[in-house]
Amino acid sequence: MVGRNAEGDGTIKLPDDLSKSRDLDTVSRLKSDGKKVAAYVEISSKKHEKLAVKLGKIADYLILLGKDWTVIPLENIIAELQGEDVKLIAAVNNFEEAKLALETLEYGTDGVLLAPDEPFQIKKVAEFVEEIDSENYSLVPATVTRVEPVGSGDRVCVDTCSIMNVGEGMLIGSYSRGLFLVHSESLESDYVASRPFRVNAGPVHAYIMTPGNKTRYLSEIETGDEVLTVDKNGNTKTSVVGRVKIEKRPLMLVEAEYEGYTIRTLLQNAETIRLVTEDGNPLSVAELKIGDRVMVYLDKSARHFGMSIEETIIEK
Repeated sequence: MVGRNAEGDGTIKLPDDLSKSRDLDTVSRLKSDGKKVAAYVEISSKKHEKLAVKLGKIADYLILLGKDWTVIPLENIIAELQGEDVKLIAAVNNFEEAKLALETLEYGTDGVLLAPDEPFQIKKVAEFVEEIDSENYSLVPATVTRVEPVGSGDRVCVDTCSIMNVGEGMLIGSYSRGLFLVHSESLESDYVASRPFRVNAGPVHAYIMTPGNKTRYLSEIETGDEVLTVDKNGNTKTSVVGRVKIEKRPLMLVEAEYEGYTIRTLLQNAETIRLVTEDGNPLSVAELKIGDRVMVYLDKSARHFGMSIEETIIEK
């Protein structure tokens, strides 16, 4: 970490020729020695902004402190360093400053250094960071064309370390190009107690969406893995798997169509297993009928070892 303390009047004296800055010299020397370097700049003038840009082109991390982020030209620094291999960290005091730093120029800083005025600000910032880091999947309403009981198979329940709300579940399907939004067991029923951490996902062969737009077979998922939980609007959260249960259960075949694309999945044939309708309501597979519209995610790309690629593939 390099940087200098303020003078008695609260400002930092800089040379007229910034190339003669001791900070620049120190950062360059440390980098030439193979060290990881973080530079700290308290910005109180245009000259400090220019120094920050110069340091950001050398250092690995650049920590920026401003007295008032509404007037500090943070966007200038972000624009200047957008192509550089440096992580920008803004020192902030509250949620409003953090939001501003993370959203500036639709690019934002890489992180914030939070010294909150009040403890509750920490939770607000954490929730906001989780929100902007989440992936989004464009869900569409597919029309159910077939609902048919089939034989028994090994069915997978995915229990996470997170609580899911009504309207949330996981993207599951027999075809990698089309996944159904299978609802969590967050609803109370006459048959079992609510288990809002669980999705009764389907048989072992089915795909499940995981972070980074990758799919995995349900049979591969185990404790400690990460999966995506998805709401009715396609917003996602990363959840850690706490347990996976595989049991033999009777299955139901569900087929749906959207603009010429037909997709299928198999689910446990039970009242507590639900899909999500286009108005966001959970619908039990026991009540599902031809003509119902349920939310699905379509990916017209093929998949190679779970990764989306441009390739022709037939699944049936």
